[in-house]
Amino acid sequence: MFALVDCNNFYASCERVFQPQWEKKPIVILSNNDGCVIARSNEAKAMGIPMGAPAFKYKQLFLEKKVKVFSSNYPLYGDMSSRVMSILETYSPNVEIYSIDEAFLQFKGFDYFDLEAEGRRMKKQVQQWTGIPVSVGIAPSKALAKIANKIAKKYVAKTGGVYLIETEEQRIKALKWTDVKDIWGIGRKHSKRLEQMGVKTAYDFSNLPDSWIRKHMSVLELRLKKDLLGLPCIQLEETQNAKKSIATTRSFKTTYRTFFDLEERIATYATSCAEKLRKQGSSCTALLVFVRSNPHSKESQQYRNSCVVTLPYATDSSITLSKYARYGLKNIFKENIDYKKAGVILIGLSPTKERQLNLFDGDIGRHDALMQAIDKVHRRFGPYRIKLGNQDLKQTWKMRQEHLSSRFTTELSEVIRVKKETTNENT
Repeated sequence: MFALVDCNNFYASCERVFQPQWEKKPIVILSNNDGCVIARSNEAKAMGIPMGAPAFKYKQLFLEKKVKVFSSNYPLYGDMSSRVMSILETYSPNVEIYSIDEAFLQFKGFDYFDLEAEGRRMKKQVQQWTGIPVSVGIAPSKALAKIANKIAKKYVAKTGGVYLIETEEQRIKALKWTDVKDIWGIGRKHSKRLEQMGVKTAYDFSNLPDSWIRKHMSVLELRLKKDLLGLPCIQLEETQNAKKSIATTRSFKTTYRTFFDLEERIATYATSCAEKLRKQGSSCTALLVFVRSNPHSKESQQYRNSCVVTLPYATDSSITLSKYARYGLKNIFKENIDYKKAGVILIGLSPTKERQLNLFDGDIGRHDALMQAIDKVHRRFGPYRIKLGNQDLKQTWKMRQEHLSSRFTTELSEVIRVKKETTNENT
């Protein structure tokens, strides 16, 4: 049996844990640079505020309806997610963290356990220990657990936030309730095609012939069908794969025209990528540098270009990556252009411990000790404390976060403070 535990309106719930005055009131969370809505409370959803709504277009509505607006507070959300996942890992040794607010658990050897009672105990413990409400769906396969979780969340008054699919009757009823477009793993194109064929529900999809699915879709959808039939074919992914590429891209506050200004930005982005690279224990063999003018400025000359630079050896050194990123920029830089955006993307990633060494090139591990020292300083005292010589020491890129809440659990200076009131009593 599998369980899917999903945090309800996770970002909004994290904000409410430390600011309970916003309970049962409309909340929206904005994306990076406060661009658009990426999360909503149930109250905000009921108002018709759509996902992805541009913040500037809905600003007046937020004011009129007294919608509380928060900027994305990823340090807080990441730490709260870690706390939730730590609790879930005490219920089963087989856990797949599917996203920041979702996790699959596999119950092996739980044949004589009351799994619905376990789900309720899990839900209660997460709520008590973290303040985050969750929904729990339990079923014989991952795909069915997804559907069970949606039922638990949709009919919370009846299910109490926990739903178990264990009989054939429950499985068929759940599949008939689920639209084909809501099946986990069925994309938009496939769902439109299936609907045109008269396949409206997950039950209809589960009755399609294997040969047709294999011919017109893929083996992944065939496994999905087996999962919906209660035959687990999609197993847990217990190890999280490292990223296949790492990117740092930014739009500038103003436009840049000189090579010197762009060089400073590219060096900063390469350094940022290198720190992410070392954090996951990888090295790269190539990098891509790109620049772009402002596409919304019709009166200025339009230009965009990119360049891939192959490195002589796999590296995670900020110094080396910054050096070769500059070479790439030099190849694509064009005079008299108002540049609005640039970026660096690291590709050809492989584990640093497995990188190929060269007997005749002593520069491969030359900066390892230095990079470790820099990372240690940044972990202890914060980012941007040490920079390369071609970076601007005074310039630090910051996102626009006009509605940012405190990092209650990760920053000592921002924890909640409780004031004790003293009264003079006559004795």
